[in-house]
Amino acid sequence: MFTQATLKFLDELENNNNRAWFEDNKPRYESLVREPALEFIGAMDPVLKTFAPHFRAEPRKVGGSLMRVFRDTRFSRDKTPYKTNIGIQFRHELGKDVHAPGFYVHVATDECFFGVGCWHPDPDALGKLRDFVANKPEKWFAARDDKKFAAQWTLSGDSLTRPPRGYDANHPAIADIKRKDFVALAPLSIKEITGTGLVKLAGKRFAETAPLMKFLCEALKVSY
Repeated sequence: MFTQATLKFLDELENNNNRAWFEDNKPRYESLVREPALEFIGAMDPVLKTFAPHFRAEPRKVGGSLMRVFRDTRFSRDKTPYKTNIGIQFRHELGKDVHAPGFYVHVATDECFFGVGCWHPDPDALGKLRDFVANKPEKWFAARDDKKFAAQWTLSGDSLTRPPRGYDANHPAIADIKRKDFVALAPLSIKEITGTGLVKLAGKRFAETAPLMKFLCEALKVSY
């Protein structure tokens, strides 16, 4: 699937991030990036069904699990048009965008990793997540500190500096209630990305996050 040539292309794109170069090298993008990504996504579909049947692996060129290569530059000072990483999200069947609960794979020359959870959830979803942590802290701690999960995964993302309004500053889970992202990351090496066991490894790592993902889904009142 992914090879050293895939990573070399991403490096070249970073050094030539303009429309003319990309158009000239679009056949290479197709063969080195998009085609192996769609192959990986297709291979993950039966794997996900074994432990997270309400999450979707959709190997479509547009609108599926492969995130678009074009950057949204409307509100950014960086006007380079293309992403220099491969982003793949297996989101919940009810999710409409990258902010929905999901499993994520990030491929880049400077860092590769697996991710899970809810990244930048909208205010309504974030409120539900915080409320569920506040109302069921023991359940949250059990999910967060599950041994298999904690052995490979680290909670990440942004947090508030102060407790959000309406929550007790002395709550035992206040550090987690302050989270703006409910995500966790697991490292992924270049050798693993380009190896033959990537699908098996992704399935194993994602299955380890079941306690966290079940908690998040329950908070949002969707099926895991």
